[in-house]
Amino acid sequence: MPVCFGRRIVRTCKGLWNGKGGGFRCGPQGSESDMVLITRKIEFSASHLYHNPAFSPDENRRVFGKCNNPHGHGHNYTLEVTVAGEPDPVTGMVLDLKELKEILEREVMQRMDHRFLNYEVAELKGQIPTCENIARVIWDLLDPQIKQGRLHRVRLYESADLFADCYRNGAAC
Repeated sequence: MPVCFGRRIVRTCKGLWNGKGGGFRCGPQGSESDMVLITRKIEFSASHLYHNPAFSPDENRRVFGKCNNPHGHGHNYTLEVTVAGEPDPVTGMVLDLKELKEILEREVMQRMDHRFLNYEVAELKGQIPTCENIARVIWDLLDPQIKQGRLHRVRLYESADLFADCYRNGAAC
């Protein structure tokens, strides 16, 4: 189960930059097992609204403000997906980036792009589609699909200054 960190919280890898454009190396310097983090970024547009059916209309407006507009509002989301692993000695890749792109297209874009998240995304049914909840749903969709390396981080930007991170068990590295 991923641990998602809320709004405006930044986590960093405490690894060592290898200086070769590959990413961070985690673990002690000079360890035999050099882990590399590789990140793919995609963008999608979707609308949502914040509404808790247990609240009165006044309470929903008070708690969620303009995000409780019954017609919803939209965002241009940016999703960063980071996979950790050792580069394959034959290909030099942690995983086939073409395969990761296909997974993101199938699991995220087809499901969420240009959708009203409250009503059109089954995995969000019964949840308030906050940035945190959407990031957690995306983690749950992607984690079983990644066969090479392992899912390390899902970062979902709702806007330039607001994002949620999910890490495996809350560990940054």
